[in-house]
Amino acid sequence: ATCAELYVILSSLSGLPLKQNIAVTGSMDQKGDVQPIGGVNEKIEGFFELCKMRGLDGAQGVIIPRKNVHNLMLKKEVVDAVREGKFSIFPIERVEEGMEIFTGKAMGQMQEDGTFHEDTVNHLVMKRLVEITESFRDKKDIDKDKEEENSK
Repeated sequence: ATCAELYVILSSLSGLPLKQNIAVTGSMDQKGDVQPIGGVNEKIEGFFELCKMRGLDGAQGVIIPRKNVHNLMLKKEVVDAVREGKFSIFPIERVEEGMEIFTGKAMGQMQEDGTFHEDTVNHLVMKRLVEITESFRDKKDIDKDKEEENSK
């Protein structure tokens, strides 16, 4: 669940919407490595059934930990749908890979000057964090000015 929680936080900070036709399962460690989970087959098959009821359109899929790939023993119907391009399974090792799948944007690597390329998730997140920080500084300055005036 930590992967899903992080994706929602990054979506909120960046302003980027997350695709609603992709499910995610998995936890991550403190370094962003995606950890294996239990019940991977049941989770994939459950979401597949929901998608099938709504109509498979080829855009639906599930993000899973790459470390669970060797555990996959899916129903033939799911395997066939994947083979035919009607459903996708996205195995990932790092949490950034999932965010890229959900948004269609690169996460972005930090450049030598500490910034990120403009068309990346990390650039949008950092931009918003700077805005939040500056708004707190502005509020602090306003509060300080009020205190100084009141003490006169």
